[in-house]
Amino acid sequence: MRVRWPSLLMHAGAAVVAAALLAACQESSELPKQLKPVPSELSEKMKQMNMSETGPVFIRIFKESSELEVWKQTRSGRYAHLKTYDICKWSGVLGPKIVEGDRQAPEGFYTVTPGQMNPKSKFYLAFNIGYPNAFDRAHGRTGSHLMVHGACSSAGCYSMTDESAGELFALARDSFRGGQRAFQIQAFPFRMTPQNMAKHRDNQHYEFWQMLKVGNDHFEVTRVPPKVDVCDKRYVFNADAGGRSFSATTACPPYQVPEQLKIAVAQKKAADEAQVNATVARIAQEAEQAAEAQRIAEEKRVAAETRAAEKQAAKEARAEKLGIFGRMFGRDDEQSAPTTVAEEPTGSVEAAEAPVTAFAPATTPVPPAKPAATTAASANPPPSSPAPVASAPPPPAENPAAQSEAQIAPEMTPAIPEVGRFVKKQFLWIGDDGQTGG
Repeated sequence: MRVRWPSLLMHAGAAVVAAALLAACQESSELPKQLKPVPSELSEKMKQMNMSETGPVFIRIFKESSELEVWKQTRSGRYAHLKTYDICKWSGVLGPKIVEGDRQAPEGFYTVTPGQMNPKSKFYLAFNIGYPNAFDRAHGRTGSHLMVHGACSSAGCYSMTDESAGELFALARDSFRGGQRAFQIQAFPFRMTPQNMAKHRDNQHYEFWQMLKVGNDHFEVTRVPPKVDVCDKRYVFNADAGGRSFSATTACPPYQVPEQLKIAVAQKKAADEAQVNATVARIAQEAEQAAEAQRIAEEKRVAAETRAAEKQAAKEARAEKLGIFGRMFGRDDEQSAPTTVAEEPTGSVEAAEAPVTAFAPATTPVPPAKPAATTAASANPPPSSPAPVASAPPPPAENPAAQSEAQIAPEMTPAIPEVGRFVKKQFLWIGDDGQTGG
């Protein structure tokens, strides 16, 4: 069979070209990151919550819990919580940003316009928060390029994962597409609850946070982001000055807050302050209880150490006392322990001797039984049998008591009733004159 190589090469080339065109078509169908739609599950959730995908949004940030909330307007005109995102990283500590380079994430009320959206950010996608605002500038605070962005890296910004940053960018983009001219960001140190306010009441920024809480309360009461102005170097919320303008560095013009809103906010403030005071009192009580428990524990520790020291001192005193008694009885410290003196058996007497120590024993030792008196017959055997050799008796002139006093062992206990004495390890009964006869 003849192979037609030119035809085969032509068909192979056509296949390669077709594959390349298909790949190019697939690549071109991939939308740029800034144009990607919101995830389908989030879009479905908006429908269930009676929200338009292009409806207005606003954002709340809570540093302490590292949370970013997206709220979206429902068709009723009020806002509802759509989703909470974890903040991957934020830099600094609780408190406002003060100066350029302090690596501190801002706190306050900020506004984001379409011009602050950055689809070409080196941190995936980003939008500028709007720091410094009029309030920050009135207080001489400096800084620039403070963003919410991706890449999970922060130097004064609020950094998200790329996935979260993409969703936030899409939600903001769609709201602008629906006609929203700017959306509000409320950046708080923590959730502005009475418990948190009480916990942080001693912070140097507490007065500033109380002012932020007023704006928070306006939203909590109305479920609508408040209108924010700055005058006299402070925030004012939902203020109507009758057409007069607000200046951040000059005194506030006469203004009014809608009466019902004013009453509702005042009632919430009073209720929250009561809870703050109750929480402060509870925290103080718990601190007192903890201090008292610590004091009691310290006293117990000191008492235990004192008892242990007294016990050790008593032990050392006993050891020293034993050494003194040992020296008193002619023994060194190593020999001051109780010792046992045993009787050597003589003749047919094999009675066991109770130990005799330098101190009185627990029970009075029982002396061995006195040997029976030897009869005259046994003392003088008949002539037919050889007479045994008897040891010479001690001289009758000697006093046995004096002899025993001179030869008494130092181990003898003075407290033991005097029933006899050891003389050269032989027991001498009182009244014996050393003779075998009675």
